[in-house]
Amino acid sequence: MEEKYILEVKDLTTYYSVFDGFEQKTVKAIDRVSFSVISGDTVAIIGESGCGKSTLALSILRVLPESAMVLGGKILFEGEDLLTKSQKEMSRIRGKQIAMILQDPMMSLNPVFTIGNQIGETLRYHQGLRSQKLSERIEELLLDVKIPEPATRMKQYPHEMSGGMRQRIVGAIALSCGPKLIMADEPTTNLDVTIQLQYLNLLKDLQKKTGVTLLFITHDLGIVAEMCKNVIVMYAGKIVERAPVSNIYDDPAHPYTIALLKAAFGLQDLSKRNPIKGEPPDLADLPTGCHYHPRCDKKQIICSEKEPPEKNIGQGRTVKCWLYQG
Repeated sequence: MEEKYILEVKDLTTYYSVFDGFEQKTVKAIDRVSFSVISGDTVAIIGESGCGKSTLALSILRVLPESAMVLGGKILFEGEDLLTKSQKEMSRIRGKQIAMILQDPMMSLNPVFTIGNQIGETLRYHQGLRSQKLSERIEELLLDVKIPEPATRMKQYPHEMSGGMRQRIVGAIALSCGPKLIMADEPTTNLDVTIQLQYLNLLKDLQKKTGVTLLFITHDLGIVAEMCKNVIVMYAGKIVERAPVSNIYDDPAHPYTIALLKAAFGLQDLSKRNPIKGEPPDLADLPTGCHYHPRCDKKQIICSEKEPPEKNIGQGRTVKCWLYQG
């Protein structure tokens, strides 16, 4: 059976224009990024803070701040380029076909409106539901995300609920119109470990039930191991490695991926902690060649001179590193 891509990003380039004092600088947040997501798949985009993960999601949704601009590329959602859509057309897509779960539910939820009102807003806009049918659908969604007594909860305000419940409410809003793609940006950052596991299991169950495609944007490799089939590794606005999740853990290819795994392993056993040396580069003043070379213990002379091309190394894996160029 032929695989169907729900999302295809081709040579996407998104820059920010910022002022440093009186000097204007260009921040290369996303630089010629390409990847595809199969319908029904669960994909992780991982990397350190500032590598471009969140900007990638905002570019796909077309909700970038005024200081940002998409300078090139394509974002194909079910074959149609989102970059050619008007904002009116995008407003019909957001929430209905592509939804987003943010890491801080209090940034997503309005403190002055009830939970029912906020879930209902999306349903009223995209599905035209009103009165009794709207209330029934809201209650159904609350039960789907394992919130008891939905008739009571929908009348409450965000501050009356725990952090775990608020994150489930955000999930209910994302799922409300049956989207085909959900992007989750650090969805468990503010949850304790027990609640994290419950929330991830909930998303798994909902994916089995609805067939929704999940795109996780995270630096938490525990989430990746628990949830995802495929992994995209980003560094300094570029993709440096793509692979099935088992390959990433058992046989990582790029030196940066190896360093990420060593650092994450050290969080579980501090005696074996091996943090990545150095700091991520300034995206307004990037190193020449491979952007990772100043921190890399396997660098060669060519690494500082030329950017490595992407190399297919088999088993659905690609890597951008001169070590694999023969």
